[in-house]
Parts: sequence; structure tokens; C-alpha cells
Amino acid sequence: MERRHRLSRSRDFDNVYRHGRSTATRFFTLHAFPRADTDSESRLGLAIPKSVGSAVKRNRLKRMLREVWILNERGTGFDYVLVARPGLVEAMEAHGFDWLGEQVDEMLEKAGS
Repeated sequence: MERRHRLSRSRDFDNVYRHGRSTATRFFTLHAFPRADTDSESRLGLAIPKSVGSAVKRNRLKRMLREVWILNERGTGFDYVLVARPGLVEAMEAHGFDWLGEQVDEMLEKAGS
């Protein structure tokens, strides 16, 4: 994922958390915030807390989520923060990469973006 498609600054995350809308499923919470520049591509920030698993598992999950995002990116002009919940790593290991993509798609549909 290219750097311009990522949220990296703390103030960007704070802006999405404070002013955006959120929706949740069993394994994710998605915060979405429409930007003023609606023609630009969407950006993604990932928040993977320590309760999800070890550093190795969290980093693997981040790599997989970025890949899913590249394959299934939707919409323009939004900033998203995807927060993983405990149990996601175990479910992903049991069901596979395609399942993870379906979960992210479901989350985006639920958010209406």
C-alpha cells in the first residue's frame, strides 16, 4: 500500500475518531470520516491493540489487512480507521485470507461507504 493511501499522523487518526461515524461487527470497528477533498483516494489507518495478540500476530494481521484493502478498495474522499478486536487473529487463521476479505467488505457495506 502506498504511503499516500495510509493515515500515519496522530492528528489524522484523532480527526477520524472525533468527527467520523463508527460502525462495528464482531471482529472490527470502522471509523469513517468524509474529507473536504472528495476527489482524492481514500486513506486507511489501522489500529491493532495488544489484546489482539503478540507483536508477530499483530504485524501479520496488519500486512494482510493492507492487502485486503488494496484488493477491495472502495470510495473516494474518505479517511478510515479500522480497529481490530480480540479473536480476529484466531478466526483468520481458522478461515483464511478470503474470509478476512469478506469481513472487511461486510464492514464497508455496513458503514455505507
